[in-house]
Amino acid sequence: MSIVITGATGTVGRHVLQQLSKRGAEVRAFVRDAKKTTIPAGVTVVQGDLLDVDTLRTAFSGASTLFLLNAVVPDEFTQALITLNLARESGVDRVVYLSVIHSDLYANVPHFAGKFGVERAIERMGFSATILRPAYFMDNDITIKDVVLRYGVYPMPIGGKGLAMIDARDIGEIAAIELVRREQATGTLPLERINLVGPDALTGADIAAIWSDVTGRSIAYGGDDTAGFEQNLRKVMPNWMAFDMRLMSDRFLSDGMIPESGDLERLTALLGRPLRSYRSFASEIAATDSAGSAPPQQKGSPS
Repeated sequence: MSIVITGATGTVGRHVLQQLSKRGAEVRAFVRDAKKTTIPAGVTVVQGDLLDVDTLRTAFSGASTLFLLNAVVPDEFTQALITLNLARESGVDRVVYLSVIHSDLYANVPHFAGKFGVERAIERMGFSATILRPAYFMDNDITIKDVVLRYGVYPMPIGGKGLAMIDARDIGEIAAIELVRREQATGTLPLERINLVGPDALTGADIAAIWSDVTGRSIAYGGDDTAGFEQNLRKVMPNWMAFDMRLMSDRFLSDGMIPESGDLERLTALLGRPLRSYRSFASEIAATDSAGSAPPQQKGSPS
């Protein structure tokens, strides 16, 4: 029986795919464009999208398990429901779903509320499921590394409550472990929710201090201006998505993303090793990016 992976070439999905391939699992990668990435040998590729009913039926034929990851798009909830219904129709009864931590708490944030709706659908539809709830991805900060390394500012408005950021490689490995466990189970396993968090709950000032240490330069925290953050995001993404991200950032400031009791111990036991730290993540970027060692001499900061 096969494991179907949606979002198989993205930030998390590619790590899930690699980890499953290492474990010898029979995998089908459901991708929008097979030409845009390298798929591990032995993986079956099905090209389509999560509104393509016929192609989804093809992907699910003879499969047993689904890793459901769908992007933040206006019809994210509809895509997920169509995918889940077609999976169940095809006899797929085991699911690992990538949701988000505090999906039930951040009720006003569109993509959080949508993911919580998917969680409830998975539960009500009777799947044997693991719902993974990751905190903020460290890997999101790759998109702003040039601002940090060239201009000396950490610009993400994450506030002072603390975010337990997690590395996408750890998410991918945990997802693969859960997929294999579900796929190989001889009976129906109960539904579980697992918070995916990093080892440290970091504030904006904490992260700026880490970047200062690993670069040997003074890196400042850019502050809590979520309105300005939204305006900057509007230059690179649709307006509705920029507003969604602003609403999320507002909740970072008011609530943070803090692990619950036992989260870290559970994840460490699953992986059999410590979780990757933000300091390790930042050190890797600083060591490999030439901008980290030779920043251009410029005045001011990016708009």
